[in-house]
Amino acid sequence: MAEPAFILVRPQMGENIGAAARAMWNFELSRMRLVAPRDGWPNPKAVAMASGAGQVLDRAGLFDDVGSAVADCTHVYATTARSREITLPVLTPEEAMAEARALAAEGARPAVLFGPERAGLENADIARATAIVTVPVNPAFFSLNLAQCVLLMAYGWRRQKGGDAARVEPDRAEAVEIERLADHYEDKLAQAGFFFPPEKAPGMKQTLRAMFSRLALTPGDVRILHGVLRQLTRRDPAGAAGRDIDDVDRGPGAA
Repeated sequence: MAEPAFILVRPQMGENIGAAARAMWNFELSRMRLVAPRDGWPNPKAVAMASGAGQVLDRAGLFDDVGSAVADCTHVYATTARSREITLPVLTPEEAMAEARALAAEGARPAVLFGPERAGLENADIARATAIVTVPVNPAFFSLNLAQCVLLMAYGWRRQKGGDAARVEPDRAEAVEIERLADHYEDKLAQAGFFFPPEKAPGMKQTLRAMFSRLALTPGDVRILHGVLRQLTRRDPAGAAGRDIDDVDRGPGAA
């Protein structure tokens, strides 16, 4: 699957290019393209600011204009906070990156345009896009710097990677394990007289079983809960079993 090209259009400061590279590499994105950077390229200030994300700058493509930068792209998203005369779909970063990932999975080559720091993208730039991306920020203060905007889009892309890319779903206990756990608790609670009054017992038992099923327990969780119950109901030689929990917790001399 092709990752999106992040295209910085006429960026004005090398430091901002470097910060954008860091934002991209935070989410394992490396396809940066630069359109007519004001201070030329390469830029030592960008390298200094990149701090660990230099590989993004090393691979960055340099273009004279937006047309050549997006020439091989099939879907282009233009980031802008201002209302434009051009009629295009308007998406949030998350919506745009969800669409981009779905399209990329089918072989498309998406790209995202980011405008210069002072004025943003021009209408001529946006006219090459297939959709506009706008961040729902404070309408009284809608200014985002270049690296912030890049970070939002990079995070939006990464979020679509089956949820959190670092998340590993734990093993779930099998239904038979949950059933045995519920049986164990039901048996011990019945011995303790928990299901009272008798007419409410069926509903209480059903609620208990539903609770265990709802908890998404792992096999380890099930073993711990069995152990907890065994320990709580163990009869010791001093006859501690059957005492109220409050009695056990009280210290010497307590009333």
